[in-house]
Formats: sequence, C-alpha cells, structure tokens
Amino acid sequence: MQQLASYLSGAWQTGRGHARTIHHAISGEALWEVTSAGLDMAQARRFAIERGGKALGAMSFIERSAMLKALARYLLEQKAELYAISAETGATRTDSWVDIEGGIGTLFTYAGLGSRELPDDTLWPEDEPIPLSKQGGFAARHVLTSKSGVAVHINAFNFPCWGMLEKLAPTWLAGMPAIIKPATATAQLTQAMVKMIVDSGLVPEGAISLICGGAGDLLDHLDSQDVVTFTGSARTGQQLRVHPNLVAKSIPFTMEADSLNCCVLGDDVTPAQPEFALFIREVVREMTAKAGQKCTAIRRIIVPQAQVKAVSDALIARLQKVVVGDPAQEGVKMGALVNHEQRQDVQDNVNRLVAAGCDVLLGGQADFSAAGAFFPPTLLYCPQPDETPAVHAIEAFGPVATLMPYQNVEHAMTLARAGEGSLAGTLVTASGELARAFILGAARAHGRIQILNEESSAESTGHGSPLPQLVHGGPGRAGGGEELGGLRAVKHYMQRTAVQGSPTMLAAIGQQWVRGAQVVEDRIHPFRKYFEEIQPGDSLLTPRRTLTEADIVNFACLSGDHFYAHMDKIAAAESIFGERVVHGYFLISAAAGLFVDAGVGR
Repeated sequence: MQQLASYLSGAWQTGRGHARTIHHAISGEALWEVTSAGLDMAQARRFAIERGGKALGAMSFIERSAMLKALARYLLEQKAELYAISAETGATRTDSWVDIEGGIGTLFTYAGLGSRELPDDTLWPEDEPIPLSKQGGFAARHVLTSKSGVAVHINAFNFPCWGMLEKLAPTWLAGMPAIIKPATATAQLTQAMVKMIVDSGLVPEGAISLICGGAGDLLDHLDSQDVVTFTGSARTGQQLRVHPNLVAKSIPFTMEADSLNCCVLGDDVTPAQPEFALFIREVVREMTAKAGQKCTAIRRIIVPQAQVKAVSDALIARLQKVVVGDPAQEGVKMGALVNHEQRQDVQDNVNRLVAAGCDVLLGGQADFSAAGAFFPPTLLYCPQPDETPAVHAIEAFGPVATLMPYQNVEHAMTLARAGEGSLAGTLVTASGELARAFILGAARAHGRIQILNEESSAESTGHGSPLPQLVHGGPGRAGGGEELGGLRAVKHYMQRTAVQGSPTMLAAIGQQWVRGAQVVEDRIHPFRKYFEEIQPGDSLLTPRRTLTEADIVNFACLSGDHFYAHMDKIAAAESIFGERVVHGYFLISAAAGLFVDAGVGR
C-alpha cells in the first residue's frame, strides 16, 4: 500500500516503521498508510524558520496579501481534484464545498483585509500615539512585529482544507511560516491541497510544511518565538496544553475543542409562527451537515416544556426524510462518518447518554455490518436535564442531538451555560427583549451566538458556520482560544511591543507622521512630487484666508444649510456659540483649497 508522504525541509519524505491506515469512509477500502516515524522534526523547524520565515518576514503586509489572493485563485482552479478526494472521507458535495471553497474563501477574505487595512510595511502601528508628558515631547505607541519562529497547527479530521486555510491565512499575513499536522483520518485531502500550494510556486520555500502522521518530538524543539494551535477533542488538547516544553518556555497555545452547542427555542414562539419552522430547519441542518461531524454542530435542543411534543414530532418527521448513503448516489443527503473507529465512538457515546437517562426518539443504532461508516440521524430526549449532567458533558460527534425542556427563560439560560463553554449557540425568537436577556445571561459561556428570526432567515449564514470576520472559539470546554475574527487573528502570530520615545522617533519607527513630531518644509509643493518622493512629516505652509460673512451666506445658499448659528446673528449670540459661526464642512473645504496647487502637474 502506498504511503502518504510528508513535506518537510523543502522535500517530500516518508517515515518508516509502524503505520496507521486511512480507509475509504464509504467502501471501507484501505487507501493509504501513514507514519512520520524517523523524520527529523528539529531540522524541519529550522528550515521553515530560516527559509520560509526569512522570506515572509521580508515581505510587506501588502505583498503577503497579494500572495494570499493569488494562491486563492490558483486553488479555485484546482478544486475538482480536491472534491474527488473529499468524497473518500464520506462528505457530500455540499459538505465538501464548505470545506474546500469555504477555506479558499477565507484566503480571499484575509487578502482583502490585509490590502485594505494594513500598512505597506513589515511593522504594524496598532493604535494611535499615547501622550506621556505635559509638553508633548514624550509619547508611546504599540507596534506589532512578526515572531521569528514557526506556527505549528495541529488540526482536526472534519475540515481538512478549511481547518488548515483558516489558520494559514492569518499566519502568513503575520509573516510566520507554518508546519501543518492534519488528523490522520483525512490527511490525504490536506496533503493534496498542500501539494497544490507547493506546486503553485506562489509561496516562499519553507513557508509551509506538512507532517502526515504523528508530530514526533516537534514540540520539544519549540521556543518562545513559536506558536502552537490545536483543533480537536478537549481531552487531547488538555494533554498538549501541559506539554513540559510549552509550559517551561511559555509558548503560546491556542485551543479550539469540541463543545456541547445548543439551539434554544424562545418561549414566545408557537408552531404557527415562522420562527418555529426556522428552528426545526436549523436543527436538522446542523445535525446532518458533515454527518454531524462539526465542532459547532447543535448537540442540545432546548425548548419550552409546552413545545416538547410539537418540536419532537417536527424533528422526527424531517429527520426521517434524510437519505443516508453514498454521496455519489442521487438523492443522498447525508454521507458517512469518517471511519469505523469514529462510528464506534459515536455509538459508545449514544449508549452512555441512554444509560444516563436519555430516551431514544429516533435512530440510535448503527449497522455495524455495513462497509461504510454510516450512522443514522439520532434524536434523544432528556426529560430531566438538571439532573442529568451527562447530557451536558458527553458529545456523540455525529448526527446526534438531545432534546430537553426548560421551564422559564432563566432556566433556558442555565441549561445553555451548563455545557461549560461552547463555540456557538442559537436563539430562535421574534422578541428583541428576550434576545437581549439571553445575550446578557448566556453570552459569557459562548464564543458566538446567533439570534435567528424571520427577518434574518433569508440571509443568515447559519448556526454552524464560522466566518473569517468573526471570532471562532469559546470559553471553558471549547478550549478558551480564539481564531479568525478578522485582523484579530493576525495578532496571535505577532509580538506586541510598547515603544516609548519622542513623537519624531515614533514617526520614524512607524513610517507615519505623529502629532508633535518634527516637520519638513520644502519649497516644492507636494502636488509636484511623485508618491515615492513624499515622506512622513513633509509639510506645506500656505497663505492665510479670512472667512467672511459673505462666504457664510453664499455657502448656506449653495448647500441649503441655513442653521441659525450660521445665519441668525442675534440667536447665535444668545446660544452656546456666542456669535455666528462658519459651516464646519465649508471650513474643511476652504482649508483643502489652500493646499491645492492649481497648475498642471508633472
């Protein structure tokens, strides 16, 4: 059987020794052997830093943004091959679209953010200068610079493309190289995309490395300039978090783990309202997308006691219509779990929930004689959620969710928080008052909350969709980490430093003029200079202009702004203004006019 190669130190390499096997999720066929045993992780890190880090660090934010955009376009052109491989993981076409094109879309988003909002420089002045003295001669500013290490991204099996790209985009924009360690179960899809990235020639050598198999002793070789991120189970993440070297050297560690996310039906919603149908649709979609293998999937369905039967009947009716099978077959709506091990894990956790007191309303039992790792949509019911801690702690990572009742709004918020930290939550309600109360009572336990009603439904991106503009992560069980969130994510891979000095020095460091810094007067008007010739601090002293009453009147007639402070001398004198005042936007226009060189430019 062919071995899945790693890409380290600028070359494709295979390990030796005991290997794990990747199986086709639908047919059960053995596809690849995977091992990284014997590969030199210390050398891989050095190569990434010395080659990839040096090249990325020399690029400005604008150049890195252009690189991301070019790469995104290239990957879109190659996507057909990725879809074919994704089918091996049990994903439907829609599932694969979220993973493949959703990931590429994240590259586009960060390319746009970088080109619009970051400086054409390698240093990022993060905020406005902070005065530190009475006379203005001493000030400070926070600046961000690239770390000199490598970002190690340990990823989960459920999104082998998106999970890599949503971390790579801010990492590269920050100027750091990355070592990717995908989950073995779907590593062939990650490897295919990495190969495309390498073959594109669009990123510097060493900017990306790939470990197919275990991370070996990689974490032992890291230092304080490195960063580690982890996406996966809470148990594995907790073990990595206390790795002796990470602790000893205070190496940043960001964790995003599975969580018991909830969807709450507001007590204002009845079956006759459109929000009820939206609730049912949202729950069913989140239970079955990726066969429930999403860290943001809905696991707990929290509804008013009076609506339990209506909700359960509606959910069962919808879930019974979901066709499970080979996504290549027409009409199939839900594919398989990633492998047999995952199927067994889901079955074991369903059994644990039932043993804890949950009733099975639908599904609940896999067909272990099937070659494919299929698991039926499963709806459980927990009649006593306050007395059943297992329902807030055990996650069956598949198409499984548990329905539970609440007595009042306070109780609903208590149950929502009982997961002890969630990535996402949804409240379906038509009441703004209830929405505010829920945010105040439940937001502290969630990384993201969607308020869904009829007004937003047509354009809602859904409960389970992390967006590059919004933070992705959550407190407590969800890992306590934070990813994405626009440019917030870039800062995780940079060092923030408070720089103190004179305004002139701060201007020189940030390549941006700072109030109080020295200015440079030049006889050549700025309009007579090329852009490259203009420097921070260049100034122009113009003749003065006196604004007259006639100017005010003329501008009022031109603009239609006859506010009394401009036009009524007596009223203006009796007001806080004390006398007639010029229009603010006329003042700005007049100042701009003084700056203009009216002649033909060069």
